Amino acid sequence: MRSSRAISGLAALALALAGSAPAAAGGPPAFRAATQGYAWSFPRDHLPHPGYRNEWWYFTGTLESVDPPGRRLGYQLTFFRVGLLPAPPALDSAWAASDAIMVHLAVTDVSGGSHRFSEVLWRAMPLLGGFAGRPGEPIAWAAAPPGTAGRWTLRLEPDGAFRLAAEDQARGLAVDLRAVPSRAPMLQGPGGLSRKAPDPAYASLYASIPRLATEGRVTAGGRSFAVRGTSWLDQEFGSSQLAPAQVGWDWFGLRLADGRDLMLYVLRRADGSADWRTAMIAGPGGAARPLAPEAWTVKPTGRWRSPATGAEYPSGWELDAPGEGIRLRVEPEVRDAENRSALADGLFYWEGPVRVVDVQGRPAGDGYAELTGYGRRNRPPI
Repeated sequence: MRSSRAISGLAALALALAGSAPAAAGGPPAFRAATQGYAWSFPRDHLPHPGYRNEWWYFTGTLESVDPPGRRLGYQLTFFRVGLLPAPPALDSAWAASDAIMVHLAVTDVSGGSHRFSEVLWRAMPLLGGFAGRPGEPIAWAAAPPGTAGRWTLRLEPDGAFRLAAEDQARGLAVDLRAVPSRAPMLQGPGGLSRKAPDPAYASLYASIPRLATEGRVTAGGRSFAVRGTSWLDQEFGSSQLAPAQVGWDWFGLRLADGRDLMLYVLRRADGSADWRTAMIAGPGGAARPLAPEAWTVKPTGRWRSPATGAEYPSGWELDAPGEGIRLRVEPEVRDAENRSALADGLFYWEGPVRVVDVQGRPAGDGYAELTGYGRRNRPPI
């Protein structure tokens, strides 16, 4: 679940970035809505989907170092396309932008107990950033932060592997990874339409690849490690996802030790109560099916307060789905895994690796959790 408010602080930022642009005859064009009947086709649908307001490629992974050995790491690399206009403005200029690009990079050193975050935010235009327009180009790319040369890139290789590269020398973190899907994409919701509320206007088109065999290098705290592990990809696009009463979500992408994959999220109201709940489970063969809201529960077992923002997040959960034989605990591997933006005021959220254990405390899987909308003046990441 990587969704957005229809009107948010970042949307206001997008309008500011867009500046003034000529309107189409008869009124401004509208962004496309996520609706039933979308004809998915991969690898085509790993590429951008112009015309929708928001889109993101969200990679998270748990890794072990092989040189030097013995280090456990987690990473997040997310490329966001933020629609400024439904279509490029009618200007004869390569600098006419219809999108902004925002990228978030985080590395969690589980063994060292640290979490580092970096970001970039640019118009999608020459020299700054962009999205695939022709075969062979990166799916998405952005100029690295000031002080670091080069680009942050997401590429799709001819054999179907993803190449991820991002570096922030000032913060001492980087990823250079190759992630190979070991399972077919899992559509989240009927036909890949992921509803967010009873009103069907609030929805996205959403697909996941829960398991990608991953190897390469990760830098944490200025120290580089050769790594291997498993990643999860969420790709989602739409134009109006969260309902007005919803302030954020708790999202989990879990790979269970028995070979099953579980995605679930809870969309919350301002008082903390659940407004909408969704879960999908896939067997080792990859076939996915929904779990009814009454078939599962996820309950916090603790809290953690950020010393930087004052936001209080749930920290640890009990996960039960009796019909699936699931009774598990989900535990953060590092409690302070809060991402705090310096480029978008009021944007912070918790995103970190989690371990899954059974009721006897035995290892039962791993994955990532994302918690948004906690704290004052906060909002989801897009």
